[in-house]
Amino acid sequence: MRGCTRLALLCALPWLMPLVAPGRPAPPAALRRDPRNPARGAEFDRIYSGVVSLPTENIYSFNYTSQPGQVTAVRVYVNSSSENLDYPVLVVVRQQKEVLSWQVPLLFQGLYQRSYNYQEVSRTLCPSEATNETGPLEQLIFVDVASMAPLGAQYKLLVTKLKHFQLQTNVAFHFTASPSQPQKKDFPGEQFFVVFVIKPEDYACGGSFFIQEKENQTWNLQRAKNLQVTIVPSIKGSVYVKSILLSLVIFFSFYLGCLFVAFIHYIRFWRKSTDGSFGSNDGSGNMSVSNPIAASTPEGSNYGAIDESSSSPGRQMSSSDGRQPCQSDTDSSVEESDFDTMPDIESDKNIIRTKMFLYLSDLSRKDRRIVSKKYKIYFWNIITIAVFYALPVIQLVITYQTVVNVTGNQDICYYNFLCAHPLGVLSAFNNILSNLGHVLLGCLFLLIVLHRDILHRRALEAKDIFATEYGIPKHFGLFYAMGVALMMEGVLSACYHVCPNYSNFQFDTSFMYMIAGLCMLKLYQTRHPDINASAYAAYASFALVITLTVLGVVFGKNGMWFWLIFSAIHILASLALSTQIYYMGRFKIDVSDTDWKMFRRAAVVFYTDCIQQRSRPLYMDRMVLLIVGNLVNWSFALFGLIYRPRDFASYMLGIFICNLLLYLAFYIIMKLRSSEKILLIPFFCIVATAVVWAAALYFFFQNLSSWEGTPAESREKNRECILLDFFDDHDVWHFLSATALFFSFLVLLTLDDDLDLVRRDQIPVF
Repeated sequence: MRGCTRLALLCALPWLMPLVAPGRPAPPAALRRDPRNPARGAEFDRIYSGVVSLPTENIYSFNYTSQPGQVTAVRVYVNSSSENLDYPVLVVVRQQKEVLSWQVPLLFQGLYQRSYNYQEVSRTLCPSEATNETGPLEQLIFVDVASMAPLGAQYKLLVTKLKHFQLQTNVAFHFTASPSQPQKKDFPGEQFFVVFVIKPEDYACGGSFFIQEKENQTWNLQRAKNLQVTIVPSIKGSVYVKSILLSLVIFFSFYLGCLFVAFIHYIRFWRKSTDGSFGSNDGSGNMSVSNPIAASTPEGSNYGAIDESSSSPGRQMSSSDGRQPCQSDTDSSVEESDFDTMPDIESDKNIIRTKMFLYLSDLSRKDRRIVSKKYKIYFWNIITIAVFYALPVIQLVITYQTVVNVTGNQDICYYNFLCAHPLGVLSAFNNILSNLGHVLLGCLFLLIVLHRDILHRRALEAKDIFATEYGIPKHFGLFYAMGVALMMEGVLSACYHVCPNYSNFQFDTSFMYMIAGLCMLKLYQTRHPDINASAYAAYASFALVITLTVLGVVFGKNGMWFWLIFSAIHILASLALSTQIYYMGRFKIDVSDTDWKMFRRAAVVFYTDCIQQRSRPLYMDRMVLLIVGNLVNWSFALFGLIYRPRDFASYMLGIFICNLLLYLAFYIIMKLRSSEKILLIPFFCIVATAVVWAAALYFFFQNLSSWEGTPAESREKNRECILLDFFDDHDVWHFLSATALFFSFLVLLTLDDDLDLVRRDQIPVF
C-alpha cells in the first residue's frame, strides 16, 4: 500500500513542478477542468490570451456588485486568429438566470450562397437589476472558452462594463455596430431593450448587391455602421382624443350641410306650391300644369322621336299605352321571373335602337317596376359580396398584427414609422382612423338616396305624371350599391393599413374597381335604362378583373407571357365593348358561319364605306367617344407591355379611373351640346370634385412607404406627421379621397336634375 502511494506521487511530480518553480507565474484567472475550483477573480477591461484544444478548457470568473437603481451591463469580446470552421472556438457565458453561447469564427450566409467568416464577435449581457427589497446584489459571470481543435486554437478575451447602456429621452447616442457585433440598449422605466443588428450584405436591406473582384473577398468583413439613436416621447392621450374628435366633426359637418340644403329645397318647394307656379317645361320654354302629352311643341322639336300620333311599337309613354290604369306602381307585385317575359320583340329593338337620332322615350319602354327591381339586385349582391369578402380579410390582418406583436419583427408591415401611433394591439391607429370618412360619407350618401327614393315612390303612388313620363327614369339600385361600395372601401382600406404589405394590397383596391365600374354603369344607365348590364354580368366582370389583378400581382413582375396575354385580352375587350356600345347592344355575330366569311364581309364593308366612299359614321358622337376610349386603353396596354409596372393593382385601377373620367367628360360635354343646363348644386359638386381630387392626388403621390422595395428602402421614405402631430400625408389622402368620392357620387345623383320637367321624348340619348 505504501508503494502505491509513492508511485502516485512520482506520477504527479511533472505536474506539480511548474507550480513551485521560481520565476514562473501561475496562470491567472484560468482553471483547467476543475469544477470544484472556479476561476479566480478575472478583471474587467483586461485582455486575456490563451490557447484551447481538445484536452484544454479555460474558465474565467468575473464578479461585481449591482446597487439598487443602478444598471450595470457587461459586454464580452472574443477574437480568434483561427479560420478553421471545422474546429471553431466555442464561447459559453453563464449568468445567474441566463446562458449565452456563440462560436468564433462566426459564419454568416449571404446572397448566392456566399459565406462571411467573422473572427471577432461581441455580445452584450442582459443585466440583473437590484431593487430596494433585495438590496445590493453580487453578480457572478463565468466565461467558458473551449475548442475541439487537436492542435489548439488561439483566442483573446475582453470583458468590459458599458458606460452608456441606458438610453435617455431626447438625448442622441452614438455607437458602432457590425454583423458580428450587434448592439443592445436599454430604456429605463418602460423596461424595453433596443437591439441593432447589421446584415452582412446590402441586398438584405437595400435590395442591391455590389460584386467585388475575385481577389478581394474580404470587403464585407469590415462592414460597420455608425448609429445615432434618439428616444422621443410618444404623443399624449389628449392628442388621440383631439384627432378622433376632429375626424368626427369634419365628416358630421357634411350631415349638417345636407340638412341645410334639404331645408332650403323644402322652403323653395313650399313657396312654389303656395304661389301656384309649379309646372312643367315642355322643352320649348312653356310652362304647363295640364297633360304634358297634349301640350304643343314647336315644329321640328320632335325630330328623331317617336311620333305620338302613330301606333309605332316605340310609343309606350303614357299610362294608357304602356300600363293598365289600375296597375300598382309598387315593386311588390313584380317577381324576378317576370324579367324574361317582357313584350319586347327583337325586331322592335332593331328598329328603335338603330335610329339615327334616339331620345330617352325610345329606351325607356320597359315596365318601370321590372327595370327597378333588376337594378335593386346590384344592392343586394354587393352586400353579399362585402360580407363574404370582408370577414376573411379581417381575420387575415388580425393574424398579421398578432405576428408583429408577438415576434417584434418590424419588417413584416410597411408602416410610416415616423408617424405610426399605436393604440391597443394596433401598430398604426392613425392610418385606420383616417378611413372613417369613407364609412360616414358612404352612410350619408345612402341616406340621401333613400330620401330621394321615398319622394319618388310617393310621387308614383300619387300617379304624378312628372314621375312617370318626365325627366330621367329614377332607378336607385345602382346608387345604393355605390354607397355600400364606398363604405366597404373604408373598411377594407383600414384592414390593409393594419399591416400594409405586398400580399394584402389588393384589399385596398378591390372595391375601388367596383366603385369605378358602378359609376360607369350608372352613367350609361342614365340615358339607356332599358339596355344596361344585369347585376350578375356586372359582378361577374368585376370578379374577372380581380382575378386578373391577383394573377398580375403574382406573375406580373417578371412574366412576359402574362403581359402578352393581358394586353391581348385588354385590347379585345375594349373592341368588343365598343362594338356593343356603338350599336346599342344590337350587334350580333353569326357563329354558324363556319367558314369565317363574316371576317371577309367585315373587311369588305370597312374598305368600301371608310376608304373608297369615305362615308361619315352614322353615330358620330358615339364614334368619337369610342375612338378616344380605345386609344387610351391601347396606350395603357402598350405601356404595360413595355414597362411591366410592379404595382399591377394600381395599374389596373388607373385603367378604370381613366375610362370613368373620359366617359364623365363626354357625358357633360354632350349634355351641354344638347342645350341642357347644369343646376347650381351639380355645378358646385363638379367644381368641388375637381378641386378635392386634385388636392387628394397631391397627397397620394407623397410616397411615405413602399412595399415594392425592401423594408429598409421603405423606411427611407418615412416622414413626420403633418396634422395635429397625428396624421401623415397618407391620412390626409384618406380624408380627401373619401370627400372626393362623395362629391363624385353627388354629381351622378344630381347631374340631370334639370330634366325633371322635360318630356322624355325630348331628352336626347348619347
